[in-house]
Amino acid sequence: MPGTPVNTSSANERKLNFWEKLYLPEVFKGLGYSFRKMISEPSYTFEYPEEQWYPPDNYRGRPVLVEEEGKPRCVSCNLCAKACPPMAISMQSEDIGGAKERAPQWFEINMLRCIYCGFCEEVCPEEAIVMSKEYDMTFQDRSEAVFGLERLLIPAERLKDRLDYLEVEKNKQFGQQWDFQEENNIHSLRDRKFLKWLSTADEVS
Repeated sequence: MPGTPVNTSSANERKLNFWEKLYLPEVFKGLGYSFRKMISEPSYTFEYPEEQWYPPDNYRGRPVLVEEEGKPRCVSCNLCAKACPPMAISMQSEDIGGAKERAPQWFEINMLRCIYCGFCEEVCPEEAIVMSKEYDMTFQDRSEAVFGLERLLIPAERLKDRLDYLEVEKNKQFGQQWDFQEENNIHSLRDRKFLKWLSTADEVS
């Protein structure tokens, strides 16, 4: 019939008593519980920024480039830029002498785009880009969030914890099913072409 109120209560719904209907006693009961926890439980908070949190080795902070002997370990293969989901990485390669043959002429990461997924670290064949433990970054302007080589390069000594972690976690078969000989990876493409030509010349002669 029109005007008849609809009863939305279920058959087993609990009826509130007088104090529960007042609402305020339940609020004070909840505040009392919180106050008891504040004085009885140990504190897990940090007095930031006076007290800093030191992340574990598997923490994924901002990506950085590994610097060895004053030069980037990066061989400018561009795999990190291709694997980056938000396309935060861009670089330009240049040819250099020596075993590496190529190095980044410039390398940039837009930290406003970076989602700290670690894909760049996973695909890098040289472990030249790794996730650091730095998590505190502030910018006054968008241009400040674009990090170049001068802000990305970190000495390998300062990244030893992360590099040691990657050696164990990224290459779990190392030392068990196969042994990687580091000296096998120091020759360049030119050296391989020369050795192939040299072996062919020996066979012909």
